[in-house]
Amino acid sequence: MEIEIATIGGYEEVGRQMTAVRAGDDVVVFDMGLNLSQVLIHDNVETEKMHSLDLIDMGAIPDDRVMSDLEGDVQAIVPTHGHLDHIGAISKLAHRYDAPVVATPFTIELVKQQIEGENKFNVNNDLVKMEAGETMSIGDSGNVELEFVHVTHSIIDAINPVVHTPEGAVVYGLDKRMDHSPVLEDPIDMKRFREIGREGNGVLAYIEDCTNAGRKGRTPSESVARRHLKDVMTSVEDYDGGIVATTFSSHISRVSSLVEFAKDIGRQPVLLGRSMEKYSGTAERLGFVDLPDDLGMYGHRKSVDRTFKRIMKEGKENYLPIVTGHQGEPRAMLTRMGRGETPYEIDDGDKVIFSARVIPEPTNEGQRYQSERLLRMQGARIYDEIHVSGHLREEGHYEMLQALQPQHVIPAHQNLKGFAPYVDLAESQGYALGRDVHVTRNGNMIQLVE
Repeated sequence: MEIEIATIGGYEEVGRQMTAVRAGDDVVVFDMGLNLSQVLIHDNVETEKMHSLDLIDMGAIPDDRVMSDLEGDVQAIVPTHGHLDHIGAISKLAHRYDAPVVATPFTIELVKQQIEGENKFNVNNDLVKMEAGETMSIGDSGNVELEFVHVTHSIIDAINPVVHTPEGAVVYGLDKRMDHSPVLEDPIDMKRFREIGREGNGVLAYIEDCTNAGRKGRTPSESVARRHLKDVMTSVEDYDGGIVATTFSSHISRVSSLVEFAKDIGRQPVLLGRSMEKYSGTAERLGFVDLPDDLGMYGHRKSVDRTFKRIMKEGKENYLPIVTGHQGEPRAMLTRMGRGETPYEIDDGDKVIFSARVIPEPTNEGQRYQSERLLRMQGARIYDEIHVSGHLREEGHYEMLQALQPQHVIPAHQNLKGFAPYVDLAESQGYALGRDVHVTRNGNMIQLVE
């Protein structure tokens, strides 16, 4: 059976992920993502109103025209998790393919919401829920199967999909952290990865996320970030002024910890910002997290401002606003607070807790710097880097290669410079660049079996 891989997006940058695997006549597409940095550098861009070709030219979504070179039919579109760099282009591209979107329940719900907000295209692809640990047949040959393996990441319900073929398995390894003591979910299913590495013809190809491949050691567990956060929150327990926290809206484990620790220090938590309301509301509705009945979630500007007025009236010392804006996004809640555009007044000595790291990209770094400067100019004290990454470091990569023992390795989720540490790592394990380590670019094909 012919096995071919199209590296469509995410092989020259972190963002706009998209990969296609052809097994015989059947094609499975992994991810259709958005490159947020290419959107942020333009003012007042409303992607939901834009044509896909304009977004492709902008470099914001994958250029999927290379798909016409694949001799097969797309049988499934499989987003690995709900981050926008993996699902953000589904509403722009999925309608081109007569195939269902297959994903875990939380991811499917986020895809559904994104499609409902699309103003340019009618996206009528079936949305199929599939749990981690389950399999489904692909195509009519009976020889190709899709499996979801549970992984831990900085968003709940993430998986690594596997395409099983007679030639061996193709494992799509983007985005995960090797977490054996997560806060909300089960640990990463390393047992299943080891089994896949030894079943049948083993693993033909492993497509791997290289985000942190150049960082030594292993990525700490979310439980480490939780302990750090608890320590910081306890340290400010006696402060009688304003405390504000911000984190990734999609990081439900972190949000739930913030809510819990706010209660522990006698403050009423409240979630503010559209994405905060969307992600936490969805997670609670689907039963992934149990949040307090009295937790307020407000996304619309008028309701947010009403909440801020109530906080100012009843006393900032009684509340913990958990807000959007950890990257300094211009329209996010924390940035507006820094500019004095909300009823919430930041006073000298007030605490701002960033439970997130700056995404290392010039646009984000510049916006975050500006946001922090605005907050400091009002007298805010900044608590930073209360976070752990959602991506494997060096030791995690060694462990995955040992578990899967793939015949071929394809670095992804970085640019060429970012691939270099992973290539060095793989070569230390007996692989060789140009032989079984395939460094590639967007829009290329890799023929694994002819």
